[in-house]
Formats: sequence, C-alpha cells, structure tokens
Amino acid sequence: MKFNTITPEFVESLSAIVGREHVLLPAAADDMLRYTHDETEDLRFEPEVVLKPANAAEISLIMKFCHENLIPVTPRGAGTGLSGGALAIHKGVILSTERLDKILHIDERNLQATVEPGVITQVFQEAVIERGLFYPPDPSSRGSCFLGGNLSQSSGGPRAVKYGVTKDYVLNMEVVLPTGEITWTGANVLKNATGYNLTQLMVGSEGTLGIITKIVFRLIPYPTQNLVLLVPFRKEEEACEVVSRIFMAGIVPSALEFMEREAIEWADRYLGFATERPADERAHLLIELDGNDMDLLYKDAERLYEVLEKFDVGDILVADNEKQKNELWQLRRNVAHAVKSNSIYKEEDTVVPRAELPALLKGVKEIGARYNFKSVCYGHAGDGNLHVNIVKADMSDDDWNNKLPEGIKEIFRLCVRLGGTISGEHGIGLVQRQYIDIALNEVQLRLMRGIKDLFDPHGILNPGKIF
Repeated sequence: MKFNTITPEFVESLSAIVGREHVLLPAAADDMLRYTHDETEDLRFEPEVVLKPANAAEISLIMKFCHENLIPVTPRGAGTGLSGGALAIHKGVILSTERLDKILHIDERNLQATVEPGVITQVFQEAVIERGLFYPPDPSSRGSCFLGGNLSQSSGGPRAVKYGVTKDYVLNMEVVLPTGEITWTGANVLKNATGYNLTQLMVGSEGTLGIITKIVFRLIPYPTQNLVLLVPFRKEEEACEVVSRIFMAGIVPSALEFMEREAIEWADRYLGFATERPADERAHLLIELDGNDMDLLYKDAERLYEVLEKFDVGDILVADNEKQKNELWQLRRNVAHAVKSNSIYKEEDTVVPRAELPALLKGVKEIGARYNFKSVCYGHAGDGNLHVNIVKADMSDDDWNNKLPEGIKEIFRLCVRLGGTISGEHGIGLVQRQYIDIALNEVQLRLMRGIKDLFDPHGILNPGKIF
C-alpha cells in the first residue's frame, strides 16, 4: 500500500478535529522528540504530525479522515514499549492517547472498573487498592506505562505467575476501528458465550486492529499480607530447576523472579545500593507469597524452605519491613534500566513451559559462546518467561549487525523446540517481525493477515508491525 504524505490542508482538517493546541508538527522539535522513539533500543522515526484527541468521537473522525485519504496512523500510549510498536515507521500520524486519562467508574458491588486507556497502570492500581480491590498485572514500567498499551501487548509482570496477565482482567472495551466506526467488543459480565470473542482478539493486537478508548476491567479482593524472600543460588541452572519443584510442592507464589548475578549486581550499582554479595552466588530468586492470613503464609514459607534446602542455596534474606521489601522490588524492577545504562543492548522476550527454563538458560549461554555475545538474563521464572538482554560490549559493529541476528534466530528456534515461543509479553512490533515465522506457520499467518485486512482494508493502522 502506498500512503499519502500529509499536506498543509490535511493538517488543517485534522487540527479542526482536535484543536490546534493539541497538534504537534516537526517544527516543534523539542516537543516532538519524545514521540520519535519508545524504549526499544535506539530506534527513532519522526512522524509528520502528532495528534492528541480527547475522546472516542474525535478519534473516530481522525480515523475516518485518514482511512479516506490513505494516511498511516500509529497509536501511542506512554511510549514504554520494547518492540517498536509505537514507532511511526511510515511517518504519517502519531495518535497519542495521553489525554484519555480518566478512571471513569469503580463499581465495588460488581468488582469492576471502567477506565480510559491513558491511565497509568500504577495510578489505577492504587485507586482500586483504596477500595480494598486489586488489579494484579504490574509490568516493570507500571509507574509510567498506560493501561491501553498494556492491553495492546497483553502485558504481564511479576504477579502473572499467580494472578494472570492483562487479558485475564479485561471484560469489555470500546474501540474505534480503522474505518472510524465505534463499537464495544463484548459485555460487562464474567461469562460470555455470545459469538466470537472480539475482546480477546483486540488484546495483544498491538494497535493494528483498532484504537481502544474505554476498558472495563474485572477486579479481585486485595490481599493484605505478604512475605518477600531473596534466595541466592550457587548454580544458575538450580535457580531455574527449583521453580517447578515449588509448584509441585503445592505452593503458588504471587511472584517468582529470576536474576542472574550480573543482573542483580548491575541493578545494585544503578540504584546506588552498596551491597556485598558472596562471590559464589551465581543467581537469585525473588519470591513473594501473599494472602490475608500470616499464619498460612508462614506455613507456605516452611514448605518453601523444605524445597529450597534440597538445592545449593546461600543465606536466604527474608524482608522484615516495608522498606526492605520495596528495596528488593526496586532491584528487580530496575534491572532493564541498569543493563541499558551499561551498554547498547537488545532484549529478547523468550518464554517456554517453566519446567524447560533450565534448558533455555543453558542453551542461551551456549549460543552466546558460539556467536561471541554476552547475555544478562532475568525475568518471570514462575511463567518460564526469561528476558535475555544481549549487550554489545566489545562486539564489532559488523558482528552486532550481521552475526547477532543469526544467534537470535537460534535462541528463538530453541524456544520453539522447548514448547515455547518468541515473545511472552513485549509483543512482536517492528523488531521481532523478521522472526515471526519461527513461531507461527503459514496457516496461522494467513489467518492473522486475513483478520488484519478485514479490520483495516487500507492497511493504515500501525502499518509495518507484526507482519
């Protein structure tokens, strides 16, 4: 599809929809800069115009205009994505949802909430906690990412191991289609067997099928008690192997996070924590147990210790106050920032059945040795979701640009052989689309392309992503 360039006349028409004060052009270089990138590596693409609509009606008019005039539109939330999904690679319009930032209703009787997509995840979580309710999905960027972006990737985070990911909490959503039509995808009910599940089709579609303008989430009661432990292991593979043993013992942690030694050391330095760690500690598990009865949590902790004592572990740290708990979570949530501050890097979002995690970690290190790249691994061990950060360090530009993609292909092929896939929560977007045929066969891809064509016949919405 050949798209049209945005003319001054087009800008005037679009400005009439949202108001001139909510339009950015490249001449406003400083203001425009943050819309040229997300958190994916060092990629930058400048749109021709940024629009900041206030509601579904304005978005509908924008999409109708762009559909009729073959103008590409890239939806954008907070820009915290890691797959290039919010990059305007075909120029055109960046459509920002930042003004759709209201929590519209918290329904305590039905344990539901209706929100707009530009609400920050942590802001929403704290608002429902005040009512004794809980929205569990908590990606590492929860203090800045938007709920709409979480839906577009079906984001997870540490507590997915017990509570599930974003898709498990969405009941219904209002969506503007690429043609400008506005529709709801489902119903505000816990069970719905009425036709195809359009709600779940939209979740994880990475802004390629429609623009979410309202979301109805289900909520659960807030667990008031927790225990947080940091467990050091002298062998990385054992830190992965113990994960399945914990579940086999009947223990379901609310979080079970893996950090190899360099991951936690780099996070220590990044945060300015002066922590001395024994030289023989090769990896750590951050384990959280939660509930409403501390006696039951202590019994789970005792069973957890029985599992751990069969492995070569060091001194286990049990956080005994909120400050210490927060510091441990700060370490885990800042690993990605720490890696980024150390080197140019690529982050691969690998996922396998959790019992295969030791084989995945071992395979990643073996592939790195063959292709001469260094990796720093961490992630959601309880889900089998390992974030593989490949750092450039001393690699030549030639090896980084030409040999490394072959190494990444090997990692992804390993994931698929182990029963996994190439992305657990970051999405495909721009940077992983060259690898998608490793995980999906031609039948699957044909069906997905057909769905895209049906929703977006002119291919204007987030073009160049996924496929």
